[in-house]
Amino acid sequence: MVDLKVLNAVLEQLEQERGIPREKMLEAIGLSLATAYKKEYGKRGQIIRAKFDLNSGKTEFEQVKEVVEKDKVVMREEGEIEDKKEGKENVEDEVIYFNPEHHIFLEDAKKIKKNVEAGEEIVFPLETKDDFSRIAAQTAKQVIIQKLREAEKVSVFSEYGKKEGEIVTGTVQRMERGNIFIDMGRATAILPYEEQIPGEKYKQGERVRAYLYRVEETPKGIFLKLSRSHPKFLEELFKIEAPEMASGTVLMKAVAREAGSRSKVAVQSIDDHIDPVGSLVGQRGVRVATVMSELGGEKIDIIEWSDDQKRFIEDALSPAKVLSIETEDLEKKAVVEVSPDQQSLAIGKGGQNVRLAAKLTGWKIDIHSTDISTVEEKVED
Repeated sequence: MVDLKVLNAVLEQLEQERGIPREKMLEAIGLSLATAYKKEYGKRGQIIRAKFDLNSGKTEFEQVKEVVEKDKVVMREEGEIEDKKEGKENVEDEVIYFNPEHHIFLEDAKKIKKNVEAGEEIVFPLETKDDFSRIAAQTAKQVIIQKLREAEKVSVFSEYGKKEGEIVTGTVQRMERGNIFIDMGRATAILPYEEQIPGEKYKQGERVRAYLYRVEETPKGIFLKLSRSHPKFLEELFKIEAPEMASGTVLMKAVAREAGSRSKVAVQSIDDHIDPVGSLVGQRGVRVATVMSELGGEKIDIIEWSDDQKRFIEDALSPAKVLSIETEDLEKKAVVEVSPDQQSLAIGKGGQNVRLAAKLTGWKIDIHSTDISTVEEKVED
């Protein structure tokens, strides 16, 4: 006899801790009991359902038969097929092979239910059995475990599917071949080597914040993929620090990032009274400083987005000062002139400044110095 008090306590615990709906668990119990019943007392081809009453602890068993029309099925002996659908190709895929344990003819079904139609189900109650064998009980247990795993998988996928595109927090579980596995509580996430910020080190048990960019359903469970180098991670961090961004008043129109080193972001305000750059910088630079700290000291240049491409390119090359810009719209190429003392600043260390400016604007940028003796530098997006 089932201890209903214990069963209710277990169901409540699974619902609270694992987020599995009680209905799904009762469905799993019913399916397991039906599987056990069929294994012990059923016949080949039977469809058996079980309804478990959580209040009384009793189980009702029933056999389900599909209503079919006699002229739409094939009657066959073992190894014999009679084609009832003349003139049709691929008969094997279209015909229904009649099984008296699975089907009931329409004319017979109408004797039980007057208005029944083909395709509906007729239910027959079965004798209640409690004395399942050990093998049948083991089958029931396996079905319950399998169904609970499936239900938990759906619950986890639903929970984290809603968080895709957001920042999540977890604990470092282990490190394997450069990849970091993060314990998220109900699922394990992976922070791949290529999605990490270069130079960052992680310790087991350390709490880590990252951008959840993909939620995958695999045979082994739900797999979460994280990133700390993704441009969206930078954007989401600013949404946390700047209420103007969180509310949608200030928009991050473009991001060019070399994780762990330097980033350039272009922002725009839909409210003329709000300074988009100031919103992200914050009083005394506190907002941008907080984001930089999370990113391991990564430098962040914040500029205002402009539809004027020349102005946008000029701002993107800051802190360098530009003398003039000539653009070729067809090739999206810009030739920028700077004074000799600004050339190295415009290009940046290892070409980083002009490279990020090209990524941010989407233009190929050539830096020219007014000094003819200076070597021309060219960087393409």
